[in-house]
Amino acid sequence: MKRVLVLASLLFTSCVVTSHETMPEGWLDLQADGLAGWVGGTTFDPQKLEELPEAERLAVQAGWDAQVAAHWHVDGEDLVSDGSGPHLVTAEHYGDFELELEWKIQPGGDSGVYLRGYPQVQIWDPANPREQGNGAAKGSGGLWNNDVHERFPSVPADNTPGDWNHMTVAMHGEAVTVVLNGHRIVDGVVLDNYFRRGQPLVARGPIHLQTHGSEVRFRNVRLRPLD
Repeated sequence: MKRVLVLASLLFTSCVVTSHETMPEGWLDLQADGLAGWVGGTTFDPQKLEELPEAERLAVQAGWDAQVAAHWHVDGEDLVSDGSGPHLVTAEHYGDFELELEWKIQPGGDSGVYLRGYPQVQIWDPANPREQGNGAAKGSGGLWNNDVHERFPSVPADNTPGDWNHMTVAMHGEAVTVVLNGHRIVDGVVLDNYFRRGQPLVARGPIHLQTHGSEVRFRNVRLRPLD
């Protein structure tokens, strides 16, 4: 219970950032330099990546990095994916943190945010007819790849596709809290280890902005380390 209360207090302190010039103390502007500070990535076990021999790990990473410019670009203050190619991944790794961002998808869109390299806080169109059997109508913001712990948000809180959504994600230990458009929809739920079921998450890892078949835009992406 104490962990959930800590997350709640952190989330109530957040506010929407509308300019890179008004970054509150303690927060990092992850897109202050456009695509600088980001690398490529995909759905890949972060622990396995670290276990690879250095030369092999660097080669794998270089392959992802080489594709970023072809599929991601900066449009004003938006980070834009064409829906193909690698995820956009922070070069830095984080342990406990509060992440705040805005995202926009188009009708039928599908995306997500990976935490410490693990899938994922789900982003999708709740009205997408192709995804109704997978629970799309429950809305975005859930921990879609959870198997043991709850995967769906408590209520749908999405804005209409084509409009911006504001989302805050707090991670403390293995517990995740998500507030979407002012609604607390995930409250201290443990993020399952997608790659090694039943094992703990790595202590630190990167943030992924997932690309998944359709254009998605992110803006005002900022993070406050908590450790």
